[in-house]
Amino acid sequence: MVFSPPNPQFHQTAKDLIVPQTIPVTTPESGARNLLANCAGAQTGDRLLIVYEPPEYGYFDHDSLEVVTRAAHQLGLHVDTIDVGFNPDKPALTPELLKKFDGADIVLFLARLGDQLRFSDMPAGKKIIVSFAVTKELFGSGFGNGHHEAFMQIKERVNAHLAQSQTIHVTCPAGTDFTGKAEMNLSATGDTSILRFPMSVFTPIPAHSFSGRAALPGFLTGTGSRYYDNYTVEFDGPVLALFEDGRLTGFEGAAKDVEIANRHYDYVSELFGIERNFIHSWHAGIHPGCGYPWDMRDNYERWGGAAFGNPRILHFHTCGAYAPGEISWNIIDATVVVDGVAIWENGVFQAHLLPGGSDILAAFPCAAALFKAPDTDIGFRRAK
Repeated sequence: MVFSPPNPQFHQTAKDLIVPQTIPVTTPESGARNLLANCAGAQTGDRLLIVYEPPEYGYFDHDSLEVVTRAAHQLGLHVDTIDVGFNPDKPALTPELLKKFDGADIVLFLARLGDQLRFSDMPAGKKIIVSFAVTKELFGSGFGNGHHEAFMQIKERVNAHLAQSQTIHVTCPAGTDFTGKAEMNLSATGDTSILRFPMSVFTPIPAHSFSGRAALPGFLTGTGSRYYDNYTVEFDGPVLALFEDGRLTGFEGAAKDVEIANRHYDYVSELFGIERNFIHSWHAGIHPGCGYPWDMRDNYERWGGAAFGNPRILHFHTCGAYAPGEISWNIIDATVVVDGVAIWENGVFQAHLLPGGSDILAAFPCAAALFKAPDTDIGFRRAK
């Protein structure tokens, strides 16, 4: 498909149509405009390349492509698209795709390829965005419509606060209990090389200075880096992952479940030739609009790529001495106490307790409304 022309009757710039701070009606179209105007900073005449994954792979829906394309035309953008399918284990920027990059000002991934390569080098001089709103419903939710700049500022405040802290103590109702000091890398190398939409997590905290235990929520699943057979394993009962100074030291639980966990780590580490017990980093969700209105067990891959921004979820990157590793630990309803103050309490992110947090919420009423009425649905539909 070649670049399609913008609406010739459209005379306003994208900047003129930035999503208002208050959102009386949230729609998929307003969510798409939030992405294009507030995240990408699109201007009339910009060339947008949408890299998409067809819906038959069960991850992104086709409606999202149509919604974003329509919003882009309304903003006066030229639009091109390319189908990149899905490569589970060996994602790459093909020559055809790189050629398309050359002709674009903004590259938007509605495809797992962008997520798989989010810690990789991307061509310079482009605005490259990966969408974690994977369906029309999510574009139309508070997740898609919360003003992007609000959550960029919140992320910066969280990063600064954690980096200056002396002690972080994390617990959860299921038995998580670990402590350490955040020795964060806030340079360009400490986070992904792309823009996230919506912005839903802070910069990962290296795990090498943390020790304790993490309560697993009945399963181990992948990180979205690479996909493989037996991507997720489930347990019959509670399992704790034990670690010291960023190294996995073992599991506690019923003998059968401990065997499942150890066998899974053996399998994945041998499959990719990676360091089995290395724990790379962790972070928690910061976007209270990030709901997951489906049963997580129907599609763990999609759940792991869409729900992690909810403040009820804190997750670790493990198995592999690189970001994001290949196995994630997901902790539910964590309390994160930073120098004696619970910034997250039982899965509720209290952004107003951050230095300057109240100022951000006052400046962006749409974000403040999401914090007052967070989406608590993270896909836990039924017991095993």
